[in-house]
Amino acid sequence: MKIIICDPISPKGIALLQQRPEFQVVVLPKRLSEAELIPLVADATALVVRSETKVTKAIIAAAKQLRVVGRAGVGVDNVDIEASTQNGVVVMNTPGGNTITTAELTFTMLLSLARKVPQAHATMIAGKWDRKLFQGVELAGKTLGVLGMGRIGTEVAKRAIAFGMRVVAYDPYLTEDRAKAIGAEFAPEVDNVYREADFITVHMPVTKETKEMLNAAAFSKMKPGVKIVNCARGEIICEADLIAALESNKVAGAALDVFAVEPLPAEHPYRKQANLILTPHLGASTEEAQEKCGIEVAEVIAGYLLTGEVRNAVNLPYLDAKTYEQVKPYLPLGEALGKLLAQLTPASADKLHITYGGNARLLPNIDPVSRAIIRGFLSTSNLKDVNNVNVRSVAQSIGITVEEKKSDEPVTFNEWVHVQAFSGGKKLVSAGGTFFGSPNNPRIVRLFSQSVEIPVTGTLLMLNNADKPGIVGLLGTLLAKHGVNIASMSLSRDTCGGLALTVLSLDSVPPLAMLEELKKDHDISNVKVVKL
Repeated sequence: MKIIICDPISPKGIALLQQRPEFQVVVLPKRLSEAELIPLVADATALVVRSETKVTKAIIAAAKQLRVVGRAGVGVDNVDIEASTQNGVVVMNTPGGNTITTAELTFTMLLSLARKVPQAHATMIAGKWDRKLFQGVELAGKTLGVLGMGRIGTEVAKRAIAFGMRVVAYDPYLTEDRAKAIGAEFAPEVDNVYREADFITVHMPVTKETKEMLNAAAFSKMKPGVKIVNCARGEIICEADLIAALESNKVAGAALDVFAVEPLPAEHPYRKQANLILTPHLGASTEEAQEKCGIEVAEVIAGYLLTGEVRNAVNLPYLDAKTYEQVKPYLPLGEALGKLLAQLTPASADKLHITYGGNARLLPNIDPVSRAIIRGFLSTSNLKDVNNVNVRSVAQSIGITVEEKKSDEPVTFNEWVHVQAFSGGKKLVSAGGTFFGSPNNPRIVRLFSQSVEIPVTGTLLMLNNADKPGIVGLLGTLLAKHGVNIASMSLSRDTCGGLALTVLSLDSVPPLAMLEELKKDHDISNVKVVKL
């Protein structure tokens, strides 16, 4: 498996990958443009980047064997997540690697704003001694508004509380109990922060909701003389509006480590603002952070490629190696159930309802099993490149909704996975499966609400027949006539003398002539060949 390291990472991280014989590690000597990178990624299994290299839709399309992109850092806005997902590429980051270093830089910025340290230093270098120009304020007793209470925002809040600051925190996913546990005050709306904060620090990703959220309207709601720190993403601030707020003294000062365009253009208006502190994206620029991120990105990539472990993925749910081993036996069962239903569905399905019962309901993560079921269901369609990463979004794009349920209702089997396909609210077909003896022996044991015993691989001949003597003999004779061997047989009926369901597992695909002969028998109906 070829791993291309596109941007510089810690040598220890590179060494972790190089010591695995399964990997061929290629370290690029410099950052390459999209056009330069495309010819190199055709056989790449993984790409490792920091913030410099842009993993675009074109690069992902060119990397036909790509399975994972590892971002050594938190932000993944330089990776096309949608294109990655549609092409089955997992995108992983290293959110823990630069938490402390970015929190410390943020606090450095707060102190620098409060005491005007960079400006005072500049005058000293120029040979001046202007003490009166640089009267500052204390942080103690001031209110810090924290926008975004993830890892970094939480660490900043802890440090601010230690400095005697009052912290008011806003995050769409923050609960009041968690805010109290940290020692911060819970802000139900972002406007609460704008109204009350003396200092505001941003720790949010760039989304449709957060892009340019700090704009003229937001500044108008803030205290006169507020000070702002941004060590997250430059796009969160509307640059023109910030400049206007600085020039009007509505914002007394700002400290920025990130910008909408990087590197910051030489003639950018920011460079002319005396009350701005600017640093060139140093959030993760410490020896410790670079080593942590390099090691962590190597570990998450190796874990995914070698064991199926999903850690720190932004487009796939978390799945550690232990959990993967627990769900692994269910994957072939789930895929077989999906394939079976897809080939038996008489009309276009618009909903799959998946029920987990018995021990299956105790699985710590059912998502991989559900994905296997959906992938099996879609595998018989004309859709291309459907895989575990994109299968949910592909299903959604063609109008199939997926419902999952863990049921406490009593079941006959120790493990139970049941799938129903619907169209327009009407159930089309259902099937259920379990294990016989061990997790290595999955079986489909319920079909059309009848008991069956069907293997999860191979060719199946399925039919309904009148429950009367001679049918089994007829089938055996006809199959023998056409040279088709029976591997196993499952017989089921609704009532004695009623309608029976017969499922034959075959060693080869029955010829069309044999099927036509079967269909002519007035005691036989619904003849189907299913491939699992």
